[in-house]
Amino acid sequence: MEVQRVLHMNKGDDDGSYAKNSSGQKLGIMKVKHFLVQSIEKLFHSYPSAKCIRIADLGCSSGPNAFVPAENMIECIHKVYHKLGHKPPSIEVFLNDLEGNDFNNVFRSLSKFYDKLEKNGSKRGSCFVAATPGSFYGRLFPDHSTHFIHSSYSIHWLSQVRRGLNKRNICYTVTSPPGVHEAFLDQFRKDFTLFLRMRSMEMVPQGHLFLTFQGKMDENDSFDHWVSVGMTLNDMVMQGMLEEANLDAFNIPLYGPSMEELRSIIENENSFNIFSLETFKLHWDDFYMEVFKKKPEDNYIRGEYVAASLRAILEPILTSHFGDAIMDEFFRRLAKKISEHLEVGKGYVDNLVVSLGKK
Repeated sequence: MEVQRVLHMNKGDDDGSYAKNSSGQKLGIMKVKHFLVQSIEKLFHSYPSAKCIRIADLGCSSGPNAFVPAENMIECIHKVYHKLGHKPPSIEVFLNDLEGNDFNNVFRSLSKFYDKLEKNGSKRGSCFVAATPGSFYGRLFPDHSTHFIHSSYSIHWLSQVRRGLNKRNICYTVTSPPGVHEAFLDQFRKDFTLFLRMRSMEMVPQGHLFLTFQGKMDENDSFDHWVSVGMTLNDMVMQGMLEEANLDAFNIPLYGPSMEELRSIIENENSFNIFSLETFKLHWDDFYMEVFKKKPEDNYIRGEYVAASLRAILEPILTSHFGDAIMDEFFRRLAKKISEHLEVGKGYVDNLVVSLGKK
């Protein structure tokens, strides 16, 4: 699997798109907003009179969430400058994702973004938006040019994973052999170390990184939505709908680190100070409630909603390996499998949020 080619969310704005199925990601972005405020306050005590502030969102994807981090960052910047008694600076916003991202969808939302900023008190012409396609495991910006870099639910995606590493399991889980855990962790360590090194070159002195991604805390709860995906694929192998060898060759390029693993990598890379490192949980039902403002009563409806959210993320990856003929049947089965997990009280996603300052 060529990760950079297939790693993108479902495009467009129809019922199967990421634009219509990303309430969970938005919930995570809003959940950490108070940490974001603290991080921006730290940064701008170092740059109280800057005329232009450059911020970036790495892994912006598309749809309604694409501008939410930028809106939050701009709101925080204005509040901090008002508190300091300074005129707010001009702001450059760089939206980054891989080349396969639906940037056309992002650009179509620009006028709404500018309208919202103006409604919230920002002058037109005080904020400038640009797209920066490319992998964040490489260089994206000039040396010492960027003040604040944000990324939400992107850093847990790996640049690559070895074929056939974890037979009959599609990603690292608590049931994987120790060697599989070490292989996934080793790839994450290499990727995240490179990520930090690239950002340290691009950021101004005392610039800030603010990252949110899936992690692992509780072995009884972590990643059981990915386990459900793997179990559903295994069921289809057992029923002759998929080739066993085809499943054995498939791994999702994803790793959610523990807090201790993350801290160790940051300290060993040694470009950034850790200002805060926190954990929080989201339940799958929280995603449904974010949209409909009520808890779903029927377990299968709950499962369908989570499966639709996963389809918006996973379908391009699964299709590239298994083809598109089985997709509808696979996600129908996945909804049922997830509803069974929900019925017995499972369904949590563990999250990590870290605020870093460049040394």
